Amino acid sequence: YRDLHTFELQAPTRLIEWACGNRVCVAGYGQSDGNEILQLIPPPTLLTKETQGLCPERDFKVECGGFSERPVYSLKYVPDTSLLVTSGPPNSSLQLWQVSAEDSDVIKPVSTLATENCTGQSWAKIDTISARAPWVLHGSRLDRVQITEVESRKSVYTAASRGSEELSGLAFLDCNTLLLCCAAGRLCLADTRQPQGLVEAASVPAAPCSQQWCMGTRRGAQGLEPSSQPVARLSSRGLLTLTDLRKTSELLALAKARVPTPGSDAEFLCVSWAPALEGCLAISGFDGTVHVYDTQSWDSSGREAEPIFVHKGHAFGGAGGSGELPLVTVHTWHLQKPRTLLSAANDGSLHVWDWVQPCGKC
Repeated sequence: YRDLHTFELQAPTRLIEWACGNRVCVAGYGQSDGNEILQLIPPPTLLTKETQGLCPERDFKVECGGFSERPVYSLKYVPDTSLLVTSGPPNSSLQLWQVSAEDSDVIKPVSTLATENCTGQSWAKIDTISARAPWVLHGSRLDRVQITEVESRKSVYTAASRGSEELSGLAFLDCNTLLLCCAAGRLCLADTRQPQGLVEAASVPAAPCSQQWCMGTRRGAQGLEPSSQPVARLSSRGLLTLTDLRKTSELLALAKARVPTPGSDAEFLCVSWAPALEGCLAISGFDGTVHVYDTQSWDSSGREAEPIFVHKGHAFGGAGGSGELPLVTVHTWHLQKPRTLLSAANDGSLHVWDWVQPCGKC
């Protein structure tokens, strides 16, 4: 490691979200009342563009916080506002939160967005964008995807689909194009200007029905179309696929991650592209580690890929009160520092780490 910071949360978290001003938001996912939502100020070394050497302040600080009566499974900042939107069991409704002003340290609930037929539906996956107005994209199933304008609470788009597959993720590619990933691995594209139907983008390799999938998208670099950025999919059995949405008839690459004996549980699967490293992605959710891969040499052979770095810090934390080793629940990349990641585990540990640059492009 070149740098490593740790912070102990009061409860396990399954999400980490970057805010403007280099703030970090985390939230608890326990089933009891009183799940914390915290906005943290990272250590000073993470707020500078270059490593400043030894620093007396090496810990996170809580800037503001609040409590949710329901588990928080997904959280996004609403661009150009001081609002957060969250979702979680027991249904697909959304909760809006006001981040505190300078004279307050409270994150306050504002309202609930009750989606159509939300009762009985699983929790909604969400993404946000500031287009013509701040929008939130949300849905739990393929036939329950819609865009809601945050300020007016009005639905501005509903995707038409005959299928009702469960969704594992969704994302804005731009203000007009949406990407949806089904838990079974199927990708679908939607265009807000053409609400008549969805276009299937790519299927996954033949696999057992018990296999579950998640996806990771990379925000387009300046001057590039979002569709030119590969979409990564990760399965609960450790398969990784890369898909170019401009050529959906074939997979761009296929590889096998070096993970422990996989299972069908995909609750904490996470795959994400490095925003400042070409061709690098990270995966987690199988054990107490986070694996980083350089995909630039991958092909369609499906061979096992060698990670360029493995973060084992959570695993070294040891077994908790239940006797089980910690499981990484989520990770994310720093927005500006190329090799800096944040990761959290179900023992409440939050790590920020930066590894020494290896030989090669990453």
